[in-house]
Amino acid sequence: MQSSPPMPGLSRRQFNGLVAGAAVLGAPALRAQSGNRIVLGQSAAFTGAAAQLGIQFHAGAKLFFDQLNGQGGVSGQRIEIVQLDDGYEPDRCAENTQKLLASEVFALFGYIGTPTSLAALPLATKAQTPFIAPFTGAMGLRQPFNRLAFHLRASYNDETALIVRQLTNLGLNKVAVFHQNDAYGKAGLDGTVLALTARNLKPVATATVERNSVDVAQAVATINAAKPDAVVQISAYKSCAAYIRAARAAGYGGTFYNVSFVGTQALADELGKDGAGVVVSQVVPTPYSASRPITREFIEAIGKGGNKVQPNFSSMEGFLAAKLFSEGLRRAGSRVTRDSFINGMEAIGEQSFGGFQVSLGPNDHVASSFAELSMLTGDGKVRT
Repeated sequence: MQSSPPMPGLSRRQFNGLVAGAAVLGAPALRAQSGNRIVLGQSAAFTGAAAQLGIQFHAGAKLFFDQLNGQGGVSGQRIEIVQLDDGYEPDRCAENTQKLLASEVFALFGYIGTPTSLAALPLATKAQTPFIAPFTGAMGLRQPFNRLAFHLRASYNDETALIVRQLTNLGLNKVAVFHQNDAYGKAGLDGTVLALTARNLKPVATATVERNSVDVAQAVATINAAKPDAVVQISAYKSCAAYIRAARAAGYGGTFYNVSFVGTQALADELGKDGAGVVVSQVVPTPYSASRPITREFIEAIGKGGNKVQPNFSSMEGFLAAKLFSEGLRRAGSRVTRDSFINGMEAIGEQSFGGFQVSLGPNDHVASSFAELSMLTGDGKVRT
């Protein structure tokens, strides 16, 4: 890849609009890159049905960057994030992304969701701007290989394979899929079908919900009629919670499995006691047990100055994403460019981030395939 071309400057109207949008969320005012600042752009859901995912991921990332900045940053460079709210809507995300790219952000970071990330990645690619750690496991963002895109988390194929393996090991072969009617839901459905097909099975029923909607009545009727042993859910926490309550109220007595994007703590908070027994796959280590050094590091960081950060899987993922970005930046050399940063990310190789294994190289931009299952306990807590 050739050296990145200089980004166009902001018009006064663009600049005022972007700074106003960032100021609403308490983000640092955006200025051109300087010798001691690296500015990242994040478009994510900070309002709406997926808001807790954006809020908590951002909080975890900012916690890491703030404490790193307090220690002098990386080679004297502070790392800051400008955040813009897209409400988990692709059109708003694309508009935000264009603003961020026009403002000369160094990279795009921590986008939340599949449909939004799919809207943003082509824009980042055209602008030759790195796209780092989106909160999605969709294969459509990983294939074909894109040198500008780096992923922290395992794929939805990894998560759904784990879920199907668990279900079939338990003898639960009648599996239905409730999924969001968009690219995210399709990615999760495809992964589930792939895993079932490998066992000569197929879904006994599928049904959808629209993005940012909790209108699940028809989906419940369709899936309950098939009498599945378990329902795999591929949606956001509000619609998944609505589905679980409605399905149970209609007489369903089976189990519910979710992929990590649901937002585990958000789902637990939404369901309360109704969450008991609901299973969620995870792609980062648990923040609730100090068995791994990375969890101890995370909890200690909260204790040192991140008291407003809720320790959960979403904030842990943001913390790890920031750590991964910073490691790449350290390896980028004294005069950081986008190209040298990409080279730095690819030079990470195999490492342990306090017990969380990552691996990156010139031909592999997916850092982790880690996946495990957790269960909601019904009292707002999560057991792994």
